[in-house]
Amino acid sequence: IWHGTQPDAQARQEALDVVPYGRYQAMAVSPLDSGRIPDPDICLVYATPGQMIILINGLQYRNYRKFEWSVAGESACADSWGRALKTGEPSLSLPCYAERRYGGVPDEEMLMALKPADLRVAVNGMQALAKNGLRYPIAPYGIQNDPSAGMGVSYGKP
Repeated sequence: IWHGTQPDAQARQEALDVVPYGRYQAMAVSPLDSGRIPDPDICLVYATPGQMIILINGLQYRNYRKFEWSVAGESACADSWGRALKTGEPSLSLPCYAERRYGGVPDEEMLMALKPADLRVAVNGMQALAKNGLRYPIAPYGIQNDPSAGMGVSYGKP
């Protein structure tokens, strides 16, 4: 369906990030705040691009690191939680056709998979950013204003 030739389909399958067979016996999914899974292996965050950049900024607030992600195409599960489980690193993904059609993911959302420890780092970083005045929603400065006046407030030295 997604590729014009069998070799193209095979190339995509080989490009997918997967965990070794047998590493996990089952999968359980539950809202994080329910507490039904006390020690999850991975957390999924669905958010708009504006929310996602604040989450990423929170991850980078302390111990900065550059994140690099890839897109395998139709297979957001491999790009997100498959990659995060395999590498242990946060992984950003564009939800695929199946996630949107059958999972109901809205068109404006992205997906981040990350370990619970990284989610805690992101939340702590976002709290620090909020104290610095950087929070969601990101208020547009306005097209009829001189942006240089606001830049000093946002990026000036404390």
